[in-house]
Amino acid sequence: MDHNIPLAARMRPQRLSEFVGQDHIVGKGKLLYRMIKSDRLSSVIFCGHPGTGKTTLARIISNETSHLFRKLNAVSAGVSDIRGIADEAVVSLTNPSGRVVLFLDEIHRLNKNQQDVLLPYIEEGKIILIGATAENPYHSVNKALLSRSTVFRFEKLDDDDVLLIIDNALKDKENGLGTMNIDMPESARMHLAQLASGDARAALNALELAAMTTDVDENGVIVIDDETVSECIRQRIVEYDKAGENHYDVASAFIKSMRNYMEPDAVLHYLARMIEAGEKPEFIARRIMISAAEDVGLANPAALQVAVAAAQAVEMVGWPESRIILAEAALMVACSPKSNAGYLGIDAALDDVRNRDIGEVPKNLLNEDYEGAIKGKESIQYKYSHDYPNSRAIQQYMPEKLKGRKYYLPKNSGSEAKIRQRFIELFGADYFDK
Repeated sequence: MDHNIPLAARMRPQRLSEFVGQDHIVGKGKLLYRMIKSDRLSSVIFCGHPGTGKTTLARIISNETSHLFRKLNAVSAGVSDIRGIADEAVVSLTNPSGRVVLFLDEIHRLNKNQQDVLLPYIEEGKIILIGATAENPYHSVNKALLSRSTVFRFEKLDDDDVLLIIDNALKDKENGLGTMNIDMPESARMHLAQLASGDARAALNALELAAMTTDVDENGVIVIDDETVSECIRQRIVEYDKAGENHYDVASAFIKSMRNYMEPDAVLHYLARMIEAGEKPEFIARRIMISAAEDVGLANPAALQVAVAAAQAVEMVGWPESRIILAEAALMVACSPKSNAGYLGIDAALDDVRNRDIGEVPKNLLNEDYEGAIKGKESIQYKYSHDYPNSRAIQQYMPEKLKGRKYYLPKNSGSEAKIRQRFIELFGADYFDK
């Protein structure tokens, strides 16, 4: 094989038996394994992290199918390309099966017109689609295409899988680095597997760089140690596409870690991942403000104040100092007592307003000027709250049809526990049981 071709491309498996990882979908007896082995593939979409084998598996299918196989990239493909491939399907001389397997890389980049053109060919059975994307297809692919395809999610490879791929590359004399006199201790191989973060392509690219840029020692050996690995991969690969699914995965983990009481280490971990990936500080600050309001609420009202102040501060400061401001605000939320009573309360009230017969505003609460302008209308006196003990006037506030409805049920957490106690003092301990 031409050794000018990158190592990652040279080491691509050619058969299913050589494929590493993704046992949950291509393990022996699994659905996709059976589809490939029986050459009875239907349209599928492969989604998942880069370097997990989506393109490699499509190439394996091209070797194992009896159908004509074609490849397009959604970035450069036009409508005429799709129609041309569909036309090939019906040429009996070159394609007796009457079907074409089309591998469409980056399928999420297809525009609506391209997807509309592709759809009838899939419905007619002329094209068997293999779509690949690093994004969530349910967010980016036409629902009609999705409904005619089986979605398979590719997980990040574990360290042992990546280590096996590294070892294979070091041993392979035809396509790999087996003809080179390389000494790479187990610690360095494992270090590379860990730094690759489940991306086989990144591991092989770094391995090739290390082999090609390390001088031989006095014994004619290329020694690749932990330090060399770190230099060649530069830094741990943070899978975080700001336009893709992992962006939302990390942001979701960040929010859920803040939501849990006293989980500061996880909060800082996900914050660091977003910072390292180049996320905008304004995006992070908005997530912190939302969590302060939704998850902390009145259990610690100061959390929202700190979050808002942090959002204002990062606009003026920028990186790298904003990392400190965001960390302080996120930790404030993480370490605060939690209550979602306000969030639940407003949502319950909105649900009633949108879906129930809510009735009229009580007459005693109507605008006084409007009330007096209606001749002959019975006047009901509003009781001014400050004229009564504790500024609490006993009168009807809720519309008659919603009388007795409860939206805000303060929790026994942080500062909100004091509010809860006031409810109990006014209405009795069984108030929260109703």
